[in-house]
Amino acid sequence: MSTLQINQRTALGIAALVVAVAVGFALAKVTTRPNPILAEPRTNAAEVSNSPLKLELDESHLSAVGIELEAVTTGNLSTEIRAPAAVTSAPDAQATITARATGTLVSINKRLGDTVRMGEVLARVESREAATIASDRDVAVSKATLARSVLQREKGLFEQHVTPRQDLEAAQAQLAAAESEERRARAAAANAHVGSDGRFVEIVSPIAGRITTAAAKMGSFVQADTELFRIADPQHVQIEASVTASDAARITSGDPALVTSRTGTSLSAVVRSVTPAINEQTRSATVVLSLQDAAQGLPAPGEFVQTVITPKTSSSAGFVVPEEAVQRIDGRDVVFARTQTGFRVQPVVVGARSAGRLLVLSGLAAGDKIATRNAFFLKAELGKGAEEDEE
Repeated sequence: MSTLQINQRTALGIAALVVAVAVGFALAKVTTRPNPILAEPRTNAAEVSNSPLKLELDESHLSAVGIELEAVTTGNLSTEIRAPAAVTSAPDAQATITARATGTLVSINKRLGDTVRMGEVLARVESREAATIASDRDVAVSKATLARSVLQREKGLFEQHVTPRQDLEAAQAQLAAAESEERRARAAAANAHVGSDGRFVEIVSPIAGRITTAAAKMGSFVQADTELFRIADPQHVQIEASVTASDAARITSGDPALVTSRTGTSLSAVVRSVTPAINEQTRSATVVLSLQDAAQGLPAPGEFVQTVITPKTSSSAGFVVPEEAVQRIDGRDVVFARTQTGFRVQPVVVGARSAGRLLVLSGLAAGDKIATRNAFFLKAELGKGAEEDEE
């Protein structure tokens, strides 16, 4: 082999080596280049957009699963006053109805549990007193009519200068007395609800509501003060809470409160009054609360409830909400804030917890409405929506 051939082969070998190194470098660069589709980490729905998650639901869905809403109010768990309470009818929403006259109960139009209207006749009592009252009324009406006729005659005679003035003045005085007696007799008959025939006293309901007690029995002889019915309006109730003397000193009229019924329903209330005296037997004071929510879902009179009163004099540390209102999503504490079309997932910072309630330090504003009871249904609905998006 000549020197020329040796040099040619050496040059070809070097060229092949250079080409191999270049090709290997190009392949390595291609294989190590990140795939934009594979390298991009998988994100959940909350990380795709900076805007908060939203969940669209209508009112029918909320009522179907029993989701309840509550307006956020400021408070402090360490200063809240918890007390048992009883539901009673408001003073102007309950009535005890008596016979009003001695006699025999001859008709009963309403029974226990029936709904009644104001002025509706519940029963009738046949009574001698009714006849007496009706007779007094008729006599008074007749006397007043006669006195008016006498006055007209005396007035005509006086104008003709036939009778003196004192006769006219006497007739005027007699008419005034007769009309006064007529008004008294008519008022007595109206108050006793005497029928037009004068035989019966009608038992009339002074308020609208439902009959809670019915002691009336057909044919029974009753006295004027015999209790026949009790009526209460279930749409007008008040809450009477028992608190200690030291707690009563911290409570004033207008303090906000929360009432929880035995079914778990929460209702907003406000303190109307606090009794200045302490009960000698229970050593507690009574706080009267007025409900602020709508009539739907009101507890019934006689029901026992739990109350949470927040004195206005206490300093606010945040927003106190039911513990079940806060859910855990992607490692964060969130609540479901109500919107016009549904809910938005609102992250919050949670502080202390006590007796089923917790303190939200940040993330909410006063007046926000959030889902409380059965809020976990919204969390489940949100998770179902995320699974459908992944598919």
